[in-house]
Amino acid sequence: MAYNPNDAHPESDHAGPPLIGISMGDAAGVGPELCLQMLANISLHKICTPVVFGDTALLKRVAATCSLPAPQCSIPLDQWDPADTPSPTVIDCDGLTASEVIPGQAQAPCGRAAFEYIKAATSAAVQRRTAAIVTAPINKHAMHLAGVQYPGHTEMIADLTGAKDVRMMFAADNLVVTLVTIHVGYADVPDLLTRESVLQTITMTAHVLQRLGHDNTRITVCGLNPHAGEQGLFGHKELTAIQPAIEDARKMGLDVSDPLPPDTAFVTEMRQRTGAYIAMFHDQGLIPFKMLAFSKGVNITLGLPIVRTSPDHGTAYDIAWKGTASTESMEQSILWALRLAAQGK
Repeated sequence: MAYNPNDAHPESDHAGPPLIGISMGDAAGVGPELCLQMLANISLHKICTPVVFGDTALLKRVAATCSLPAPQCSIPLDQWDPADTPSPTVIDCDGLTASEVIPGQAQAPCGRAAFEYIKAATSAAVQRRTAAIVTAPINKHAMHLAGVQYPGHTEMIADLTGAKDVRMMFAADNLVVTLVTIHVGYADVPDLLTRESVLQTITMTAHVLQRLGHDNTRITVCGLNPHAGEQGLFGHKELTAIQPAIEDARKMGLDVSDPLPPDTAFVTEMRQRTGAYIAMFHDQGLIPFKMLAFSKGVNITLGLPIVRTSPDHGTAYDIAWKGTASTESMEQSILWALRLAAQGK
């Protein structure tokens, strides 16, 4: 997805290219090296100014380990002035003892520090000190070791911003999928699928497609059960929640399919006719999405008062601090953040 620098600039208090806040993520994962590459990406700097909320000493250690350029500018969080940030900068949150971090392992100090980076980046976006935030990957086990008990970024940032109803959208140039339920066990999904929750997911997705001027606004809705329930033979959620929500959406003028069997909803012909998909639960949407768009996929949180995106991959402990992690999803996350902020998501 291309970002047009002639688009209206995202709203923020910064006069130059929009500031995009990037939380460094888990220090033991690939987040630090991705942040270093964004700080050094000259072509990216033509359209935005990355500011990384993280730990300068840790970034310098990773830069030396991975033979990447070290940060050129670092400012303590309590001294940072967005109006005086002309170049890519590390906003030093000083949350770690950099020499003690072990790459590729879940550690409580890394989980605790990652939470502090997210809080600082989120606060900056809420205060319009940045135009949007992009979050590098975190490790949920490390967060839990630190006593941070959120299921993931989405729920965490919703809580930090006071958002009551959020959704996860996954987007790439050729595929968009929004989830009705997020980080919950399969056994809990049916009880969370209501006419209201399905309808809200459809309308939130339609809103983003319309605001971005998406050429295809057709929304394809997956059923929950095999064969989309087969008229109640294999389950009733299609009849009691999903289809009624679809009818409500159609009355609002939206172009929405009937519930489709999940095993055929993502075939090539259907993808060509679809602007966005609605999936009922996490893996139903993310298995096809990651198979078809993993390297370019972006996670977008809908329902927040700020713009937040992230790569659609995790901390990749197995390749952390080796300098081999692909930057493509991180770059796409920044481009999507710019576009969404410019269009007033």
